[in-house]
Amino acid sequence: MPTTFRKSLPMALAALLLFLITLVNGQQSPIPGSSSYVVPAGFPSSIFSSYYVAPAPTQEPQPVIFDPVLNLTYPFNLTNPKTIPTADNDPVFYPPAVANVSNATAAAFVNTAIAQILEIVAGGGGISGNCSKCIAALNIGKVVAQVVPQSVPAALVALCQATKFASNSSCTTTYSAGSYGAVWTQILALADISGQDGLYICNSLSSTFCPAPTTIPYNGTSLFPKPKPANATAPAASGQRVKVLHLSDFHLDPRYYASSEANCSSSLCCRTNVVNSAEPNGSISLPAPLYGAYKCDTPYDLGTAALEAIAPLTGVTGNESFAWTVYTGDLVSHDSQNQLSRAYVEYTETSVYSMFKDYINGPVFPVLGNHDTNPEAIDGPHSLPGPLGQQFSWNYDHVSSLWQNNGWIDAATASEAKLNYAAYSIKNQYGLRIITLNTDFWYKSNYFNFINTTDPNTSGLFTFLVQELQAAEDAGERVWILGHVLSGWDGSNPLDNPTDLFYQVVDRYSPHVIANIFFGHTHEDQVMIFYANNGTVQNSSTALTPGWICPSVTPLTNLNSGFRMYEVDTGSFDIYEAYTWYADVNSFETLNTSFSGPTFRFEYSTRDAYPVGWPADAPLNATYWHAVTEAMETNRTLIETFNTFQGKSSIKTPNCTNDACAAAKICYMRSGSAPLGRQCPRGYGSVQSAFDPPA
Repeated sequence: MPTTFRKSLPMALAALLLFLITLVNGQQSPIPGSSSYVVPAGFPSSIFSSYYVAPAPTQEPQPVIFDPVLNLTYPFNLTNPKTIPTADNDPVFYPPAVANVSNATAAAFVNTAIAQILEIVAGGGGISGNCSKCIAALNIGKVVAQVVPQSVPAALVALCQATKFASNSSCTTTYSAGSYGAVWTQILALADISGQDGLYICNSLSSTFCPAPTTIPYNGTSLFPKPKPANATAPAASGQRVKVLHLSDFHLDPRYYASSEANCSSSLCCRTNVVNSAEPNGSISLPAPLYGAYKCDTPYDLGTAALEAIAPLTGVTGNESFAWTVYTGDLVSHDSQNQLSRAYVEYTETSVYSMFKDYINGPVFPVLGNHDTNPEAIDGPHSLPGPLGQQFSWNYDHVSSLWQNNGWIDAATASEAKLNYAAYSIKNQYGLRIITLNTDFWYKSNYFNFINTTDPNTSGLFTFLVQELQAAEDAGERVWILGHVLSGWDGSNPLDNPTDLFYQVVDRYSPHVIANIFFGHTHEDQVMIFYANNGTVQNSSTALTPGWICPSVTPLTNLNSGFRMYEVDTGSFDIYEAYTWYADVNSFETLNTSFSGPTFRFEYSTRDAYPVGWPADAPLNATYWHAVTEAMETNRTLIETFNTFQGKSSIKTPNCTNDACAAAKICYMRSGSAPLGRQCPRGYGSVQSAFDPPA
């Protein structure tokens, strides 16, 4: 059967579900463009001026990338798939030492500390209980970090290996100075180890060390310049609608190597340095297709194919353009930390944003994701002492200048972004205010968040957000908030205290100011609902604002590749329709790439997929989404539909057919903060592997 017409079973089921829904709901919404688009064979070589390795039907291209901000051309060895680096030689930062000691004294001091920690781990010193042991060990580490900070990374590697906390190679990869060793040194020196900070650190190392700390109630009203206006109303709809594109989690892999192992045993697959351990003599079980695979990030061929499919599928062709595009973060591939570097991040930022500029008409408003920095997921607050507070300015300066260079933001906005961790506030040409956030400051894997955990506003993130929202309220503006790491769902990604505060901010300025909130990060198609009063009562009258979580371009892990478009009113800036498209990654291995590229297909219309008797002239707001969750409580088919679309109709998506899974999905959709998400049933949050509820 030709590739264009081949459908896997889940794809056929999704089509059947939509057909049945249409019968019940009446007339199906017209799709905005073509129902499918077969990407022509061959890489669109004209998008880059020159190549180290030219495009071919059997290999990924290696374009020559010139950085207009740094005024340099990135060398081929940075992305050469046959010579992937194993060490990061970027500058590292340490807290200032409180004493000046000789090398011999430092070595003796560290050896004594290691011996003391090993004794604690072994049960000596009269300390019992994993949590008490962990805190005691951290207190010793704190002294070492303050006296001889540059000795800490090697000591961490030695301790990791001696206690068999991880494999020897993983210990080195994780705790060497150029990976996370220098970061942990700063945290040990500056955190309140004996207090809440220590509990967070120990829990992050292992949930068997210390239990997760409980949410500390924070009175967010102290941040608000004014009380919420009584009877505040949103601007009226204009009746004029525009098309807005939403992309997320591109995760370009310039080191992707076609025909390498696509089903590797560990790490990021489709690389020359990975194997399937079950195969004899290093033979390959599944050769990496040219356009990608389920355990791999986005090769150049898939990235350009997705971008090329956007125009014909959305109906934005010729001289037409999107009103604007939102990109909710993560450009960089999922390399292990020792393979990453500042240059690799900057290369990816430059390359992907240049492709966006080539393919997407109209302004693009991006945010940083947790992979868009180095070390991965790490961003430090400006409140750190001395030069430590500016150690990530290289990245904020770079992306802000790229955005300005591409004409997406002006010079004043770029200057603001450089000072606010690449976050900015901008009023677009239609009058909508877009506020972006660096959500690494509530991400659990940003270890700097373990410093001063009792204050969720250590970074000043919420000061910036509230100032911009208050100015928008005073000016009668509507706002979209863009971030990367979602603030809730199942609570597995963000931290409690900052997302609890974010929820309070959303409550204060919704629904009259905040129209919609957008995230990425999970790679899945999801939705959250924010309610009044921190979600204590969840019904149609308390539903305030929806949170849209965009499906990813990358297939990692076990997902199809996809993107979304909204129809947005230019008066209220509410969303009236949302369309989603995808490409079936399972079909890539049988593509004859000499004749065609992948096929991107229309997946669903939100109104058609989730019919709840909603008026055609009413927006898809929080009240609509709450009505969807109410319908799900009695209509299991809607939950199964949602679950299918969550994985972008992937054949790898597990079925959600039991009561526990159904209850969990509804609960996640109603959870806009980590504390709310963790109250939901566990084990059903992601469709990237089999569901794993606790026994």
